[in-house]
Parts: sequence; structure tokens; C-alpha cells
Amino acid sequence: MEEMLYYNELYDLYGKLLTNTQRKYFEDYYFKNLSYSEMSENYKISRNAVFKQLHITLKKLEEYEENLGLLAKKKKFEKLKVKIKDKEILQELDDLF
Repeated sequence: MEEMLYYNELYDLYGKLLTNTQRKYFEDYYFKNLSYSEMSENYKISRNAVFKQLHITLKKLEEYEENLGLLAKKKKFEKLKVKIKDKEILQELDDLF
């Protein structure tokens, strides 16, 4: 479950950097909860091809995070926000993400 949340967070940040196919596969598996078999039937490819494509997609998301670090920065940002009492400043900071 924790892994799923992690990849969903990465997808929220970097999903637009993926190809259309990678986005489709990711969304089918993580959002629509389709199995490899269901996806292979839908796309007329083997289960192994689905698995490989998802694996490539997850590695790509991890690579983006490794290079850009937006998720790590966002988590630090969230911790710092707790210390700010001014609601106007908080709103402006929320608008950044």
C-alpha cells in the first residue's frame, strides 16, 4: 500500500513527462486496478509486455525523482508549512504546489 502511494505521488508530479502509453498503463493498473491479464486483453499484448511496460514506467518515475527531487522537496515543504501561522502566506505557498 505504501508503495502504491509513493508511485501515485510520483505520478502526480511527473506523469506529464511520460508517454501516452506509459500514462495509460499506469492509470489502468494503479487507478483502475486492472490486472496484467485484463490489460493484456485490452491492449492485445502479452501479460509479460504489460509487466515490462509498467516496470519501465515505474523506473522512469523513480529516475525523474532521483534527478529532480520534487517529491522530497514537497515533503520538506509540507513540514515547514506547519510552522507558519499566517493564513495568507500559507495560501500563497499552497498555490505553488
